[in-house]
Amino acid sequence: MQDALHIGGKALSSRLFIGTGKYSRNTLIPEVIARSGSEVITVALRRVDPSSREENILSHIPQQMTLLPNTSGARTAEEAVRIARLARAAGMGNWVKIEVINDQRYLLPDNLETIRATEILAAEGFVVLPYMSPDLSAALRLRDAGAAAVMPLGAPIGSNRGLRTKELIGILIEEAGLPVIVDAGIGRPSEAAEAMEMGAAAVLLNTAIATARDPLGMAEAFRGAVAAGRQAYLAGLGPVQQEAEASSPLTGFLNV
Repeated sequence: MQDALHIGGKALSSRLFIGTGKYSRNTLIPEVIARSGSEVITVALRRVDPSSREENILSHIPQQMTLLPNTSGARTAEEAVRIARLARAAGMGNWVKIEVINDQRYLLPDNLETIRATEILAAEGFVVLPYMSPDLSAALRLRDAGAAAVMPLGAPIGSNRGLRTKELIGILIEEAGLPVIVDAGIGRPSEAAEAMEMGAAAVLLNTAIATARDPLGMAEAFRGAVAAGRQAYLAGLGPVQQEAEASSPLTGFLNV
């Protein structure tokens, strides 16, 4: 597989991860998956209801998808660990997105509790992808705790405000020593492309697709943007400079 993303023993051809929330109807999810080309989808454990096919989000997710259960609702490391264990016991696999949030206004992650949860779950064999505020010291501690990747926020969850933490994410890409998956806040395909141009390993988004006027069209737009951004990164962006430099000679031919 050319230019695959390797995480948790899997080789992924798509670098676009998606979510399952906020859709007008759950039956859109398989179509969004197909149009986005995504291979990884995150889901909150509280949305899994085996007693109801319509309400059980898993019944709308194709079998080939890699499930990324998240610990949404956890306020401490202990609560995140409990949710992750329940998800694995429910047959949702050993991948987990750690979310530990105490701030109820901006929903910013608690990095210290996230590190604690990561250390416990990684030791239990989970593939841990922690959602975090973009801080290099925290990212290095998450790496040492056994995280498979780090998932810094671009902006507050669900805000569609874009890459407000761009400079900090860039530092993580350069220094963290493991894949950086930009998670939360991306609202436009151009912002996803920009994250990929910077060298992000992948992006995870939900609101931008689910709340679009045409979610299927937006899923396809993000698919193209992520691919274009990755291709630009691999090709190597041209240098940025302050002064102009002509692409063709401005003098010479007049002197003939």
